[in-house]
Amino acid sequence: MLTPSFSHQEGVRVGAIKLEGITKVYPNGFKATDNISFDIADGEFMVLVGPSGCGKSTLLRMIAGLEEVSDGSIIIGDQDVTHLQPRARDIAMVFQNYALYPHMTVRDNLGFGLKLRKTPKAEIKKRVDEVSSILGLDPMLDRKPALLSGGQRQRVAMGRAMVREPKAFLMDEPLSNLDAKLRVTMRAELSRLHERLGITTVYVTHDQVEAMTLGQRVAVLRDGVLQQVDTPQFLYNHPANLFVAAFIGSPAMNLVNARIQGDQVTFGEHTITLGAGSPMIGTDRDVILGMRPSDFDFVDEANAWMPRIRVKTDVVEELGSESHIIFGVDAPRVVTEATKAAADVKHGDDDGALLADDQRTMFTARVDGRHQVAVGNAVELAVDNGRLHFFDPDTGLVLGDTEARTLAPA
Repeated sequence: MLTPSFSHQEGVRVGAIKLEGITKVYPNGFKATDNISFDIADGEFMVLVGPSGCGKSTLLRMIAGLEEVSDGSIIIGDQDVTHLQPRARDIAMVFQNYALYPHMTVRDNLGFGLKLRKTPKAEIKKRVDEVSSILGLDPMLDRKPALLSGGQRQRVAMGRAMVREPKAFLMDEPLSNLDAKLRVTMRAELSRLHERLGITTVYVTHDQVEAMTLGQRVAVLRDGVLQQVDTPQFLYNHPANLFVAAFIGSPAMNLVNARIQGDQVTFGEHTITLGAGSPMIGTDRDVILGMRPSDFDFVDEANAWMPRIRVKTDVVEELGSESHIIFGVDAPRVVTEATKAAADVKHGDDDGALLADDQRTMFTARVDGRHQVAVGNAVELAVDNGRLHFFDPDTGLVLGDTEARTLAPA
């Protein structure tokens, strides 16, 4: 088994990464990242996620030394590496395009970096054999990349990084070229690999499902600004602003303009009672209401205290163990810069409406797939009112959730 010598030195944070005020401004004035600060613990799997152009790959390249930092500092272990060349940082990158040498065998690709460093041949063989065994590459060590599948090529690319025994792995969308089924398999393999090696990993993706399943913590970025960083479950349950709420979760959070009065919230034709102890009780104001699809249930399976709404189904997506009931709410869609960014919709594009004459807000309820529901039927759904989310329509910041750790307005 590969047991990197740097991974668990007593009292030394060799793989910890500290970002302090990282800003990147290009010569044309474009600001790719803006004052980003957070810590990555030694051995942690940190995912950087956000829509296209949010600055996540630029941030990763600055950690690697492939992009210059305009302002701020990067510390790896106890060393300030802000102005060091990439080779002096003792990190290894894995790219989405594999970047394998086509004329070399798998064995030679794995050992090439060590050969350049003039590592003794016996040590190269030892490390290549160890990594090959871990990644299941033994049967293909003498093959050229052209004879490998996409998943096998990506394993070779990861193996080439592993043999170097770096302080940290930096991965830039390494699974994006794989088909959907193989991506799921490779995600599981990556998780197992990290559990086995315990090496600090910073992983960039635009896929929030990938971020949620891989990351021990997830840093959400938008337009070069860090929105929130926390565990996947915390981001899901306590989004700090409208962007994080709309971006994290699949299916996406249902959002609708609503009005709170006393202990009730009204959205479209529906009014429900707020959860007991809700900090929003007693307020009188407009809000954006957020409801997760998973917080609906059929009435006969729900707790008696849960409020009910009666809806007419527009679409039913049967997915086996679960079904998605899609229904309209007679209220205009929430369309803000934050929700557009979360949907990766470019400025000036439409808001994703399928039917131009249907201006209702479309909700999704994720329910037990064993129930048969027909399109056009009226269905009574229970709502978990203890899990409602509220956002300020002007700032996009969460309201009433004292646990949410807010970094940026949406």
